[in-house]
Amino acid sequence: MHFRALNHIFTKFLFTNKSATALHTRSMACSRYEYVKSYEQDDKILPNVWIVIRIDGKKFHKFANAHKFEKPNDENALNVMNAAGIAVMEEFRDIVLGYGQSDEYSFVFRKDTSAFKRRAAKLLSYVTSMFTSSYVLSWSQWMQRPLSYAPCFDGRIVLYPSDENLRDYLSWRQADVHVNNLYNTAFWKLVLESGLTNQQAEERLRGTFSSDKNELLFQEFGINYNTLPAMYRKGTILLRKRVVLDSQDEQEKGRQAIVPIHEDLIGNEFWKQHTEILGKYVPGKHVVNSLNKHLERQLAKQLEKQATIAEI
Repeated sequence: MHFRALNHIFTKFLFTNKSATALHTRSMACSRYEYVKSYEQDDKILPNVWIVIRIDGKKFHKFANAHKFEKPNDENALNVMNAAGIAVMEEFRDIVLGYGQSDEYSFVFRKDTSAFKRRAAKLLSYVTSMFTSSYVLSWSQWMQRPLSYAPCFDGRIVLYPSDENLRDYLSWRQADVHVNNLYNTAFWKLVLESGLTNQQAEERLRGTFSSDKNELLFQEFGINYNTLPAMYRKGTILLRKRVVLDSQDEQEKGRQAIVPIHEDLIGNEFWKQHTEILGKYVPGKHVVNSLNKHLERQLAKQLEKQATIAEI
């Protein structure tokens, strides 16, 4: 009896002593090595500025060729980018606008966002990795050819202090779409339909203005550039809206979703129509008159995801 009691006390002592020793060792380890944290830089973003994170494809020309993207534009490939952009906006409710074109996407965070305590490294790494993983997961939903290898995207953060600065940034990106797409459309028509080599097509277009390329497309290929799909000419704008079908009651609030639209955001009309972007952020209403097949798939997927989360 006494032996069992003594053995119990001794065992308890050893366990307690080992635990205390382990705690002491961990405490000593923390105090000894904790100094390395002093090398971490404070990267907290300034308050009251627009935070823009832009994602760019790394060596995407090679990636597009390896996966045989249609030229000059691959609608399904662009929709993979849009799906990844939507996934990022679903994760970050402080993103008021996304803008995508070609192999890049920009995300605009509210001025007063407190996401990740405004730490630049956290925001940039999370958005970049979220976009990349969502791109991979969305691939099979839009593309017939399987992924040969994983895509890679880099990212950067740019801060804009005023609404005017932000609008000029977005205008710059949309103007870039027009310049590049007009050139690419003319270039690939010359190569694919006129039989010119890449070098010959480059020489043919060297020194030409937008009006010259428009004339070339119309005279030689019967193409009115302004009638090409708006997604190719203007890029894709992602906005958080309450989606209402035109058959529903006007008082119906609708279901909230990320809506892809293809509009001119350089002029004032866009900003008058979507006042929630620069003002008090309350998702506006988006009335859908006729769903195109791509918009229908994108919205249906979002609403299905919302229903699944609600059931959990």
